[in-house]
Amino acid sequence: MPTMATERASQRAFVGVSALLFAASAALTIAWCASMSAMGEMSMPGDWTMSMAWMRMPGQTWPGAALSFVGMWVVMMVAMMLPSLVPMLSRYRRAVGTAGDGNLGLGWLTAIVGVAYFFVWTLFGIAAFPIGVVLAAVEMQQPALARAVPIAVGVVLVMAGALQFTAWKARHLACCRRMPGRGRTLPADAGTAWRHGVRLGVHCSRCCIGLIAILLVIGVMDLWAMAVVAAAITIERLAPAGERVARATGAVIVGAGLFLIARAVGLG
Repeated sequence: MPTMATERASQRAFVGVSALLFAASAALTIAWCASMSAMGEMSMPGDWTMSMAWMRMPGQTWPGAALSFVGMWVVMMVAMMLPSLVPMLSRYRRAVGTAGDGNLGLGWLTAIVGVAYFFVWTLFGIAAFPIGVVLAAVEMQQPALARAVPIAVGVVLVMAGALQFTAWKARHLACCRRMPGRGRTLPADAGTAWRHGVRLGVHCSRCCIGLIAILLVIGVMDLWAMAVVAAAITIERLAPAGERVARATGAVIVGAGLFLIARAVGLG
């Protein structure tokens, strides 16, 4: 039976490891963005620039480019999602409680949940890369299509903002904020921990799909875009009135999308 001092030490270790992981992932993300920015961006018809994230570097194979993208995608997701994930992991630790002192300690169970959560985001990045590569190739070959990209970006923003108002968004946001439920005890085994992390990752990716789509179309290596999207995700998860925050964020996003469309068609 763990003592109060042991529990406090375990919680301090959890917070400390989380802080170090966030600092390391944020530093690596900043370094990656800086190195990509140093390579420049490709100017496209329609007065916009294409991110080099969808390109192969000189001498790089496509499998190598994909592996590099997915690796940095995971690091970026850790930096962006960890601030809102830590409270969810804390709720998991309370739900497991002292049962985590069996064959697998509470620290290992928490790590399994975190790995499973980011496994879902890894699959998201694996799916995003070929789509981005194909779209980039088509845009480079079709100047008329490339000129329509600024309007398309505005449309994506409007759709992403509108999604913030839906019951679908509210349901998945509530799942992210509550899991596991109050008073619920979870079994302290690796299989349950993995399934819990995957379930949490699925809810989170669905909840954030509109905001992540904004990041992808604005610029996956844009630090300002990352910071804004990460802040929006974190605030709507942690603020007392998360659903109202999500709707307010949606209103701002819709307004920004309409502005981009108006500017692209020459009305701004």
